[in-house]
Amino acid sequence: MKPDGRGLTVVGDDAQSIYSFRAATVRNILDFPGEFRPPARMVTLERNYRSTQPILSASNAVIDLASERFTKNLWSDRGSAERPQLVAVRDEADQVHYVIERVLENREAGIALRAQAVLFRASHHSGPLEVELTRRNIPFVKFGGLKFLEAAHVKDVLACLRFVENPRDRMAGFRVLQLLPGIGPTNAARVLDQVPPPPRAAEGWPAFLALVRRLCEHGPSWPAELAAVRMWYDPHLERIHEDAALRGADLIQLEQIAMGYGSRQQFLTELTLDPPDATSDLAGAPLLDEDYLILSTIHSAKGQEWAAVFVLNAVDGCIPSDLATGTDEEIEEERRLLYVAMTRAKDQLDLIVPQRFYTHQQANRGDRHVYACRTRFVPASILALFAARAWPTALAEAQPASAARPQARVDLGARMRGMWR
Repeated sequence: MKPDGRGLTVVGDDAQSIYSFRAATVRNILDFPGEFRPPARMVTLERNYRSTQPILSASNAVIDLASERFTKNLWSDRGSAERPQLVAVRDEADQVHYVIERVLENREAGIALRAQAVLFRASHHSGPLEVELTRRNIPFVKFGGLKFLEAAHVKDVLACLRFVENPRDRMAGFRVLQLLPGIGPTNAARVLDQVPPPPRAAEGWPAFLALVRRLCEHGPSWPAELAAVRMWYDPHLERIHEDAALRGADLIQLEQIAMGYGSRQQFLTELTLDPPDATSDLAGAPLLDEDYLILSTIHSAKGQEWAAVFVLNAVDGCIPSDLATGTDEEIEEERRLLYVAMTRAKDQLDLIVPQRFYTHQQANRGDRHVYACRTRFVPASILALFAARAWPTALAEAQPASAARPQARVDLGARMRGMWR
């Protein structure tokens, strides 16, 4: 169109190039000025009308450590005394409780749920939060992947547990039976009516019967029951879904969630799912007059803005993802991802840092865990731009004995002897 470049204008932001998985590369914009002779003239747009200056200062500091970029420091007329918060919590469970507490506090202060967003690097990172939001009846909408409890593979595993718990649950049995090769809707309905399965289902039928018999006899303890269902489901997962590895990570996450419940009955009661309307796995759009919290992957949040933003798992291994640290280019894109997440916030920004992550495949109430460190993109040199805090707040030290209220002394021995007189 413009071979010599005259009259050509290109608009872009190298700091928000985050879609390499779609074959986009930051080199397209970094190398653009040198593609023409004379080189293209750069016009930097630095004024920001969205975020407060403390949020922009922290975001500028994160992206300023990039190995290569166009120099650009955002500024705003929106002043504020509130710095972005770097919140240390004990584990993922405390992370969930912190987010919900803050979201509800904001709502009481007049910030609607729709004006708040929880952002995360990978879709499965929001699993525990979704479960707790569902348990508390707090409405939410998720962008960048299905809701955790609405994904087909999660529904399959839960349907198996529900069917074992209540064999009269035809909806659950109807879903589970169709996982077996050779059984379709018609044969599934017949099997539920106590008609023998068709011969073409003979390969998978014995393993299914063994699983049901084992769970009905209460062989493994909870949550080992869920682990048994997952292991039975694994070959079906690989056969049905091309992205079996990613879906398998969701099921491991479901096992970790299950460790917080005492029994299969309690787990299913807390996570009761509405029967699916059809075979569709897509989450339905909410009514326009409803208020709901926003959950989104960072990739899906680009171009959006919210009054309050919470970024989950601001630790190495999550941001940057441990699957995206193979090259310097991948690490730099992870840095840009954090920058995009931070610049979605208008007034309030919280980066949450869980201190430990529990490993899977351990006994109920097990305590095997690994410790995580703060993301490398927030080094000590820029910590002054954040307000660091720990949650929950430690209880105040007990008063010294001299200051405590005097207590009457009780002779327990005399009282016990008096009971037998």
